[in-house]
Amino acid sequence: MKFLHTADWHVGKTLKGRSRLDEQRAVIGQIVGYAREHQIDAVLIAGDLYDSSAPTADAQQLVVQALLALRDTGAKVLAIAGNHDSAATFDAYRPLLDAVDITLVGRVRPAARGGVVSFDARSTGERVNVAVLPFLSQRYAVRAAQLVASTPSEMSRDYDAMVREVIDSLAAGFTPDAVSVMMAHLTVVGGTFGGGERAAQSIFEYHVPAVAFPAHAHYVALGHLHRRQTLPAPAPVVYSGAPFAVDFGEQDNTSVVCLVQASPSTPATITDLPITAGRRLRTVHGTAAEIVGRAEEFGDDFLRVIIREPARAGLREEITDVLPNALEVRIDTEFALSITNQAARTDHRDRSPAELFGDFCAARGVADERVQSLFERLHDELTSTGRE
Repeated sequence: MKFLHTADWHVGKTLKGRSRLDEQRAVIGQIVGYAREHQIDAVLIAGDLYDSSAPTADAQQLVVQALLALRDTGAKVLAIAGNHDSAATFDAYRPLLDAVDITLVGRVRPAARGGVVSFDARSTGERVNVAVLPFLSQRYAVRAAQLVASTPSEMSRDYDAMVREVIDSLAAGFTPDAVSVMMAHLTVVGGTFGGGERAAQSIFEYHVPAVAFPAHAHYVALGHLHRRQTLPAPAPVVYSGAPFAVDFGEQDNTSVVCLVQASPSTPATITDLPITAGRRLRTVHGTAAEIVGRAEEFGDDFLRVIIREPARAGLREEITDVLPNALEVRIDTEFALSITNQAARTDHRDRSPAELFGDFCAARGVADERVQSLFERLHDELTSTGRE
């Protein structure tokens, strides 16, 4: 049987105030196209469908349309809540989506009560068991008293033990002569962050090792870390990664969806299908003139611009007037630091207001004579004896 593994859609994500719904719609459309092209038996979405636990109506509409479009390809659709999703909302909508053969799981469930989802693959008739483990935060896995009284190493050990117990319980729901898959949203030790994860919910102290997953599973479909990677373990333990760069920390990631083929008697094979629909994120360095001169090179990429010259009035506008997709414009930290350090060494005693203001600007990397002139004019107006 064949299934697609994807995760970390983060629908509703904005970047520096820019909506990315059109991008996300195109990316998901490409995933739907792969499901149709390869006649997929199931689509597994391993959490973080949304970027927020309170998504906008437009974001919710896009996700619902995506789930229905995937269902319309003939595939069984299963999705679990990630740390960005609302587990309670997923479970509230579960009965409604069950009616159209789409399975949402918000909270951890026992195997016999929805923790293992079983179905027959449409293409082969093979039995498939998918154990589902939504995001399980440490505050639910480790009792509050332990969080207060335990050391970090003790809490890590307790979290590991609790999650292993859940995994073992779910794996007990696997049946012989079936394709056995586990889908989870969590941090696995040794995994590499993709760059855009929420650090407070990905901290290293709360993780499980890859060997915690059952060796007899044909495949372990993971979400949470945004970089495509396979971790060493007896079973294939795989992060599909995010299908588009969530922020500039992910600009060098390769976006894919995983096509997995398996049978009850053969190990899984994995093929990465490229996702090309999202806009490229790029960080560019140089003087304002150098970067503006490269405008044609950047196309419709979203840009983070690092300026290697002193700050001055109108600098940002000079960039954004030519490059409207420059979402962030800032001074190179090393360059700004050298100015700040130089200003810090200045003796401020017995200096005029204009000189002190000059020091203030220098300490912040602002070197613009027009700003200094404006300050002096305003100061003269405010201190003039003729002012009413």
